[in-house]
Amino acid sequence: MKELLRTTNPTIIPYAKALLEGEGIEAFELDVHISALQGSIGILPRRLMVRERDHFRAAAIMRELDIPFES
Repeated sequence: MKELLRTTNPTIIPYAKALLEGEGIEAFELDVHISALQGSIGILPRRLMVRERDHFRAAAIMRELDIPFES
């Protein structure tokens, strides 16, 4: 697994995940429960992971749609 995206914005990860899955790339959210415990403070980021073999394609999709991601 390789990290693709890390953010405290609660709307980006579901959006990115839906886009990736629409392209046949399985994406996994991490830190969902930790982020939920913090409430609306927004200091603990969530992460979106993809398989290592899919990372290049996933990064290209993020880049094409101007979604900030971890390189």
